[in-house]
Amino acid sequence: MKPCLRILLTDDHDLMRFGTRRFLETTFPGTVVEEARNARETLELVRQRRWDLLLLDLGLPDKHGLDILRDLKQARPELRVLVLSATGEDEFAVPALNAGADGFVAKTEAIRDLPQAMEKVMAGGKYLSLELADKLASRFLSKSVGLPHESLSERELQVLRLLATGRSATAISVTLSLSVKTVSTYRARLLEKMNLHSNAELIRYALDHRLVE
Repeated sequence: MKPCLRILLTDDHDLMRFGTRRFLETTFPGTVVEEARNARETLELVRQRRWDLLLLDLGLPDKHGLDILRDLKQARPELRVLVLSATGEDEFAVPALNAGADGFVAKTEAIRDLPQAMEKVMAGGKYLSLELADKLASRFLSKSVGLPHESLSERELQVLRLLATGRSATAISVTLSLSVKTVSTYRARLLEKMNLHSNAELIRYALDHRLVE
């Protein structure tokens, strides 16, 4: 890994940013760490400057981390992004990788996993914990299709999460810049793909699998 890294750290919790910054500066001497508190600040900084690595929390106050990944990759396709999140690895790691992340580290395991994850991602690889890699391998070997939401597209996952917050089709259409008819089509597709039958079941699924904050 480069001796002097430029890292952008995005997290809405001051204490988490402080602790992570100190850890990075101690573990990788010479590292320059700058901070962002939300999606808006992150996009501004990514567009203004080049970074070696972005450490991205998913639970941002203004936009979910999965939703910002596409914008980040459009702005800087070469940007390496490592998700550092308190949300469940089982639920969000695969969707995060599908959305453009290069790795996923659970905050509870950050001291153990973060240095190795950074090394691998900065070298051009993808990173998942050994535990999750084993689970995914077991699913593949058993020919399991995995969790239903893992097969959803990025846009379908966005609609699912918004539906789970109780928003109407009209409100979702405004948020995602889609027609109400298109949102209704996505809802029908979600029900079919996930073998569910109502908004109530979609909401219950999203809550059970911690797909909403």
